[in-house]
Amino acid sequence: MTGLEAQWERWAAKAEETAGERLRSVDAIVEKNQEKVIRAFQKQKVSDYHFAGSTGYGYNDRGREVLDLVYADVFGAEAAIVRPHLVSGTHTISAALFGCLRPGDELLFVTGSPYDTLHKVIGKPGDGTGSLSDWGIACKTVPLQNDGSMDWDGVASAVSEKTKVFAIQRSRGYDWRPSFTVAQIGDMVRRIKSISPHGIVFVDNCYGEFTEDKEPPEVGADLIAGSLIKNPGGGLAPSGGYIAGRADLVELAAYRITAPGIGGEVGAMLGTTRSLYQGLFLAPLLVGQAVKGSIFAAAVFEQLGFETHPRWQDERTDLIQAIRFPAAEPLIAFVQAVQKAAAVDAHVVPEPWDMPGYEHPVIMAAGTFIQGGSLELSADAPIREPYIAYMQGGLTYAHVKLAVRQACFDLAAKGYVKG
Repeated sequence: MTGLEAQWERWAAKAEETAGERLRSVDAIVEKNQEKVIRAFQKQKVSDYHFAGSTGYGYNDRGREVLDLVYADVFGAEAAIVRPHLVSGTHTISAALFGCLRPGDELLFVTGSPYDTLHKVIGKPGDGTGSLSDWGIACKTVPLQNDGSMDWDGVASAVSEKTKVFAIQRSRGYDWRPSFTVAQIGDMVRRIKSISPHGIVFVDNCYGEFTEDKEPPEVGADLIAGSLIKNPGGGLAPSGGYIAGRADLVELAAYRITAPGIGGEVGAMLGTTRSLYQGLFLAPLLVGQAVKGSIFAAAVFEQLGFETHPRWQDERTDLIQAIRFPAAEPLIAFVQAVQKAAAVDAHVVPEPWDMPGYEHPVIMAAGTFIQGGSLELSADAPIREPYIAYMQGGLTYAHVKLAVRQACFDLAAKGYVKG
């Protein structure tokens, strides 16, 4: 064993000892969420015939219909629509927003600027792209305060008689701020309803599903949306998204996904039904594995003198682990190390590139079985100051540990970690 390998063993052992209680607390959340999912399956009497496929219009696809009911139960919602035809979280969120909003309405992001890929969905007036702004839907943003908390005075002053949808981004995105817990979202809902009783509270739930034992509809959110190639797909969903919440709002979103008058009544599932059910069944466990991996990564990198957010001891409400680096080179080395640790495409060396939907060059490590599947271990970073890498996912805790070890070795080779 080399000196660096021996040092790694000490780092890893100290991280697991230090964060032991936090790691064990994840297991309790996994057990609660696993029971919740199984009870929903049992309530809706899921059977193997629900896994059969359909063709064409997909009329009377009972598996599809029951899957919607199961998702509604799991997320504490009146209704849900779950479809493989939704190509990403951005597509799913876009469908939800376009479903709720009409020309002349106003969308208010109360948690600061949304994730980069939504900027094109919001758009600019007259941009000709069919964005929200192009359709005459105004969008306002209330920045968060310096400590990452809500600016409620700013929210109150931004509201107008046209404000219809209040949008909350649960996860940090590319920001150095805390993600919002379900309890915090519940408080936001109460405050928003006191300002605008008929306002619709929408939550971008991406990366947050099953990290806690409650979901936003259970604390009053009117509508949520997320991607199946993130948490709820359990690493098995080949594509798709879900929207859940008030039945009338889910129906409006369904009209946007298909067409008015059609909504969620049709749509062949393209052979994905079994994997969507089984992925949901596995999701609580696999999300727990990913959360444990993030806690471990934070505990290791804090030992090495790097800033992390959240820290290992902080409450978790999403998969994302942010790590700040002193320059672009160690940031890039970290992301490349995550790729090296993958089972798929480990030989590929990611480089920063101008990725569609992003405002700065982005480097992404994604050695995944499902392309872009961020419940699987991945990492990405915009190449801009401050130099922050965002690691998420990990179907197994052991895989995350392997990636953290690879990163430590590669950073040590470049002189950024002392072995």
